[in-house]
Amino acid sequence: MNNILTQDNVKKIREEIEYRMTVKRAEIAKEKLEAAAHGDRSENAEYKTACENYRANDDRIQYLLNMISTATVIDDKNVDRSVLGINSKARIKFIEDEDEAVVTLVTTMDIDPENMFISIESDLGKALSGKKAGDIIEVNAPRGKYKVEVLEIL
Repeated sequence: MNNILTQDNVKKIREEIEYRMTVKRAEIAKEKLEAAAHGDRSENAEYKTACENYRANDDRIQYLLNMISTATVIDDKNVDRSVLGINSKARIKFIEDEDEAVVTLVTTMDIDPENMFISIESDLGKALSGKKAGDIIEVNAPRGKYKVEVLEIL
């Protein structure tokens, strides 16, 4: 997996793990108990659903634990703001069509393509990382290469 995460991301993940291991597990266990009281478990849809919810919750917990254990945790507080990195915002121009956009480089947990919050691990994010205002870079994307100019770091 080896995602890039910030300390805030790790904190959020740990909070979700805690919630899922305590509150969510207890809710599902109660659902399971109530469904089991309705009789024959082999034909009990409520019981089967509760069991599926329990497995899905455990799968999510394992995924989150794996995410933390394999992540590269970076300090996003004390960084050089003259170059692009995690939580940096920049105005860029796509050279081919002259379109401009404001992008923010974020971790995979915080992506929101509609608002141009792009992962630092994406093709564009990798290409922009470490660049300064005025730099022209080539992005290697699955649909081909394109060029972007960093107009300014905001």
